[in-house]
Amino acid sequence: MDAESLLLSLELASGSGQGLSPDRRASLLTSLTLVKRDYRYDRVLFWGRILGLVADYYIAQGLSEDQLAPRKTLYRGRGRKLGNQDPGDVVGSLNCMEWSLLPPATEEMVVQTSVLKGRFMGDPSHEYEHTELQKMSEGEKVFEEEVVVQIKEETRLVSVIDQIDKAVAVIPRGALFKTPFGPIHVNRTFEGLSLSEAKKLSSYFHFKEPVELKNKTLLEKADLDPSLDFMDPLEHDIPKGSWSIQMERGNALVVLRSLLWPGLTFFHAPRTKNYGYIYVGTGEKNIDLPFML
Repeated sequence: MDAESLLLSLELASGSGQGLSPDRRASLLTSLTLVKRDYRYDRVLFWGRILGLVADYYIAQGLSEDQLAPRKTLYRGRGRKLGNQDPGDVVGSLNCMEWSLLPPATEEMVVQTSVLKGRFMGDPSHEYEHTELQKMSEGEKVFEEEVVVQIKEETRLVSVIDQIDKAVAVIPRGALFKTPFGPIHVNRTFEGLSLSEAKKLSSYFHFKEPVELKNKTLLEKADLDPSLDFMDPLEHDIPKGSWSIQMERGNALVVLRSLLWPGLTFFHAPRTKNYGYIYVGTGEKNIDLPFML
């Protein structure tokens, strides 16, 4: 959700129970304004909160003028100085006032942290221990030996944010537009979806570079508007049925909830510019979803 309309956005998303105390809202609003000014971002989004056993992680994202520019996943650790950051950085905080940067997510990080289960602790310096078998050689003999691998919670945090962004970050059709030269910009003329469009999953896109769209044939792309339909729609997500779509407040608000990543809520008030998403959860994926549908 956009930091500039944070209070209204939090109110619209409150139906899912994702609320913040008045003092937390005030500190967020102030600190995110400073983040945008100091780091010269085009936009700053309040991404959400990952619940830990000891403390919670508050996450924000900085975007450049090109809304789909490659995003570095960044994070702020306790006592860690900020380095040079790029647009598309992810910023994390434990107290909503002091923000720091997360290192970029890599495939190696995702694979390494995929073995970790359970809740976050809330301490970025916390280390998980994982035992794995590694092949060892001694002369001509090859044998397997158990090796204890230590994984920092900071690494797990970066990986989970990256996975959630790629899987369930949502934006309504028409909110962004693609210029003939390539960059993606905020559509200042976007006035919201109509009520009938807002009820369809096909009216919502994944807020990331397209994957499935590149595999479509020219015939399948014939009815698409290249300036608006340049991202993957939610209607083709696997497993089918991984999204819950509901109308609230007498059809004045449409709410999408992810069943794959419980805690992700997207909201949009039809015929208005008000939309956004927020994640408030434990950072755990519902891997049993295909068997529950």
